[in-house]
Amino acid sequence: MNRNTLMISMVLVLLIASGAAFYFYQQANILKLETSTTVAPEEVTAITLKVGKLILLPDEIPTVATVSNPEKLKDQLFFARAKAGDKVLVYTIAKKVYLYDPVNNIIVNVAPLSVETMASTTP
Repeated sequence: MNRNTLMISMVLVLLIASGAAFYFYQQANILKLETSTTVAPEEVTAITLKVGKLILLPDEIPTVATVSNPEKLKDQLFFARAKAGDKVLVYTIAKKVYLYDPVNNIIVNVAPLSVETMASTTP
């Protein structure tokens, strides 16, 4: 019985470690979208102020990326209506992602930042 308990414990630890590794791998991928470019800190502030007038934002500084090739993202549900130049605001602590169109000054999409969202938005 002691050997079985040890084996079950090792399998559980392996599953938990695998799940954590998958989560952090997916989180890293969403933050460095292959078809996006990062935004300068002063532009992050300006974008956050504009988006903050449209919707209540989390109280943290987001990671902001610019969609440069929406065709590569079209098969991913979150980016279905994305256009070149749209901004992606990622709030890791609040676990929220916003897709913002600065030309039309509208929020195109909002989604929770989760394993499911990250898996669907990974290029």
